[in-house]
Amino acid sequence: MFLTECPRDAMQGWGEFIPTSQKIDYINALMDVGFDMLDCGSFVSPKAIPQMTDTKEVISEINKKNNTEISVIVANLSGAEQALKQDKIDILGFPFSISETFQYRNTNKNQEEAFEEVVRILKISKAENRELNLYFSMAFGNPYGEMWKWQDVEFWAKRFSEIGIKNILLSDTTGVADVEKINLLFEKIPEKFPQINFGAHFHNRYEDSYKKLKAAYDKGCRRFDSAIKGLGGCPMAKDELVGNMPTEKVINFLQTEKIEHHLNLLNFEAAWNRAKDIFKF
Repeated sequence: MFLTECPRDAMQGWGEFIPTSQKIDYINALMDVGFDMLDCGSFVSPKAIPQMTDTKEVISEINKKNNTEISVIVANLSGAEQALKQDKIDILGFPFSISETFQYRNTNKNQEEAFEEVVRILKISKAENRELNLYFSMAFGNPYGEMWKWQDVEFWAKRFSEIGIKNILLSDTTGVADVEKINLLFEKIPEKFPQINFGAHFHNRYEDSYKKLKAAYDKGCRRFDSAIKGLGGCPMAKDELVGNMPTEKVINFLQTEKIEHHLNLLNFEAAWNRAKDIFKF
């Protein structure tokens, strides 16, 4: 299992600015849990996501341990260049959308332009010995009335496979994935590209967590993103009950299914309490 906690996703849409020192304390508490990766910030336009304007300062104060990797989101070459100046960052993440409409809304580029940007980012990432993850936004459908078919996911996976991308997270951006679509994608896509590590970045209602996790796991998925309490998620969902996959639901799933994991649950409880202080749940 490869488990990623996403404090960046949880914090980025929070209404009031979270003090930098509080972000640092929270992420360092998560570092003690032993996740494989922490998605800690983003180098994007401060106008677009003002909550992440202090990412550089936050990253510099993270105490790396437990072999936990640090990732950040970038949306263009400039953001990638900024991120690569930070020695503690191991992985860059780029949001590539299966929906043309969302690609433009999210990165101000169409899909072909975004593809070419990924080519450039991958080149400079490799030169600095860093990894590049792709998030296939809207992988399970979209709210724009655009036709969705699994072959579109295959098409872009093939394009990115050809340039050397190794990690793709199939992302349910607006909580539209059901068990049938999860089964379909994880049955059809990974077997065609064995050189790529496919994972799941689900957004969903709290009560839908178990069945989505089980559907993906039963089809071979071993990489999952989540956030404590399901905080965050995409504002495009237009449903306040649709947030990130809750980390506590992932832990419950693993324990119920008797799947081994390496998380320190006492330290998870401490991080949970930090999250309560920040997000007031």
